Amino acid sequence: MRANCCSLKSLRIYSIPFTGLKLGKHQFEFDVNDSFFDEFEYSLVKRADLKCKVELEKQETMLILSFHINGVIFANCDRCLAPYPQHVDVREQQIAKFSDEDTGDDEEIIILTKNDHEIDISGLIYEYINVALPLITVCVDEGRTPWCDRTMLESLSKLSVNNGQDEQTDPRWEVLKKIK
Repeated sequence: MRANCCSLKSLRIYSIPFTGLKLGKHQFEFDVNDSFFDEFEYSLVKRADLKCKVELEKQETMLILSFHINGVIFANCDRCLAPYPQHVDVREQQIAKFSDEDTGDDEEIIILTKNDHEIDISGLIYEYINVALPLITVCVDEGRTPWCDRTMLESLSKLSVNNGQDEQTDPRWEVLKKIK
C-alpha cells in the first residue's frame, strides 16, 4: 500500500508530519465528526462525535501507528428506522515502512518513500470506523429508549406474516416429506 497525501483540503488536518520528529513515541488527537464523513461521498456514517487518539512510534526503518477511536455514531436502526446513538470503541494498529522501492505485494504495510514527509491517516480512520459498525444496527432495549420509533415497531408487528394466527402448513410440504 502506497502512502497517499490528502487530496481534500478539509482532510488535511488528518495528516501527521513525521519528518522533524525524534525517534520514540508521539501522541496526536483528532476530532472526527460530521464534516469528516461529509468528505466521503458514499459513507454509511453521516453523523458522529468521535475522538481519535493516535500514538506514533517513530523508529529508524518504520512508523508504528496505534489508533484508539472512541465515541458515538448516529446510526439508523434496521428495525424501526429511527436514528440512535451507537457507541464505538476501536483499537487498531498500522505499520508504515520507509523504503525506496514500492514492493506492492503487501497491502497491510504502508510504504513511505524519501519524498514523503507526512502520513495521511484519514482513510485509515474512515476504514476503522466503518468496519467497527455492526452488520445489523438495532436500537438497544428495543421499544424502551427515547429514540426508538414505537409506532413503527407496532406497525411491523401488525404486518408480521407469521404472528401465530395462521399456523397452517402448506400441503405441498407434506408431499415433499413423503419423498424421503
